[in-house]
This record gives sequence, structure tokens and C-alpha cells, in this order.
Amino acid sequence: MNDVARLAGVSIKTVSRVVNDEPGVHADTAERVLAAIARLGFRRNIGALNLRRGVSTGTIGLVLEDVGNPFYSGLTRAAEKVARRFGRQVLTGSSDEDPARERELSLEFCARRVDGLIVVPAGQQHGHLMPEIASGTPIVFVDRPPGDVVVDTVLVDNVAGAAGAVAHLARRGHRRIAFLGDAPAIYTAAERLRGYREGLATAGLRYDERLVAMGPHTTAGVAKALRGMLGGPSPATALITGNNRITVAALRALATRPARPALIGFDDFELADLLDPPVSVVASDPGVLGRAAAELLFARLDGDDSPPRRIVLPVRLVPRGSGEVRP
Repeated sequence: MNDVARLAGVSIKTVSRVVNDEPGVHADTAERVLAAIARLGFRRNIGALNLRRGVSTGTIGLVLEDVGNPFYSGLTRAAEKVARRFGRQVLTGSSDEDPARERELSLEFCARRVDGLIVVPAGQQHGHLMPEIASGTPIVFVDRPPGDVVVDTVLVDNVAGAAGAVAHLARRGHRRIAFLGDAPAIYTAAERLRGYREGLATAGLRYDERLVAMGPHTTAGVAKALRGMLGGPSPATALITGNNRITVAALRALATRPARPALIGFDDFELADLLDPPVSVVASDPGVLGRAAAELLFARLDGDDSPPRRIVLPVRLVPRGSGEVRP
């Protein structure tokens, strides 16, 4: 600002008035100041300005597992729409399923004084957020719950979704139903495995650990797991995949097999309805998830001081053909 004032031949106070669109500056003087700003490439530090005023920084933080995953892209888009409605911008980062990276991003966003934080947790330890919670920064966990703090949480019904997939396959005569899930330390993976086991029990089917493979999975790892599940004297005739990335990897591995098992994937994905056969999925709407988390966050920013809430959103089975193949 000093450089702008010097180039325009005015006081710093005059530059401040022009920058903040305050009255009392002659048009010719304002024009000189704006020309100096353009020449020097001056930009206001809105964060510093808001800190001095003691008001909102106009931003919220969103920590995701992977912004490149279409599921989280949909969640982000919905959160952004809500934020825009409240005049806020969204800062986003990916933890890559690394608890240390999740902690780093969360604390970095808080250091930048975001008005609130939405987190898809990678780990179970969140005590580092207690000072922020105590100081009044609202935090909402989404898709997975926190491990050791009590804050607002928005989830989907993973157990019911997986159990429903098993029931759907069992009604079509499948008795050997396999499950490919993500790392069991991940909340959603563990819950979907629990739903799978409950679904088997309800259908009167025995749990066989040879038909279960938990990640993390590479494409080669998925192919290897499927060879074991679909080979031997008593192969699986149906398969449930634990998330959209595992589903895609499984489809690649199954592409060369003449006889494919029935398949139901957890989480929808682009072009699933255009494959042959179209892929049946257990779908949760990431847009609804992101919107619910963001609206809960802004309710807190608006003064809602009720006890922390835990919202569980329903899922739905979308039968398209791959899950309707009979043994």
C-alpha cells in the first residue's frame, strides 16, 4: 500500500479509502490510485483485513480422502453450492487416506482461520482439533465418524446397503457370494463388511473367509483375489465390491472371463449404466451427503448450539442387470 501511495502521490489513508470503496475521494485522485494499483499489481489481503475487523474470513475448509474420486467430487460440488449461498468460498485438500496428512490439512486450514471445517477422516485420532472446537470453530465430520471427539457427523447407512445387496443376490439363488472390500481400518469398509456378514446370516448363508478379500487393493491385487474366489471346486457365483474404485478394478479383471459372476458395487460411478451388462449398485448420493454436512456447518455458524448431531442417510439399490444374473 505504501508503494501505491507513493506512485499515486497520495496518502496511505487515501489509498485505503479507494481500496475499500469509501466516500470522500475526488474522482481524479481515485483514478490515479486505481492506475497505480493496476501498474503495481496490488491486491488486498482480505484475510488480514477480516482479522483486524474480527469478522468472518469468508472461507470454510474441506478435507477429503481424494478430490479426484468422483464420489468426493460430487460431495465437494454440493458443499460449494451451499457455501456460495452463504457467501463463503471452500478450500479443499486431499488426505490420500493418510492420518498425518489429514491432521496437517485440518490444522493448516484452521491456521488460515477458516470459519468452519468439514472433514472426511483418514484416522481415528482427532484430539488436535480440541483447541479449535473449544474456541468455537464448528467442525462436521462426513462419510466417516471421528474417533475421539464428539462433533456433528453425517454418514450413510453402509450396513443396510451391504446387507441389502446380499439379500438381493440370495433371492436370485446365489449361495456363494464373495466380498471385495477396502482396508478394514477404514470405517466405511468395516461397516460394509459387517453388513455383508449380517446379510449372509439373515439369508441363512455361511460366512466363508475364502470369499472375502479386504484391501487396500491394486488392480493386480483385485485380479488375484478374484482368481481365488472364482476358481476351485466351489467358486463364488456373485460378487459385492466395497467401493467404486474396487468395482472398476474388478470389471477390468472380469473382462477376459467368459462367465462372469453376478456383481453389485457399492457407490455408483460414471458410465455404469452403459456397460454390458449395466452395473447394479448400492447408491448413496454424494451430493446429498455434502449438502447435509455443509448445511449443518452453516447452522452452527448461524448460532445453533444444540448438542452434536449424528445423521445417517439412507442408501438405495439400483438394479441394472449385473446384479440380476442368476447362478
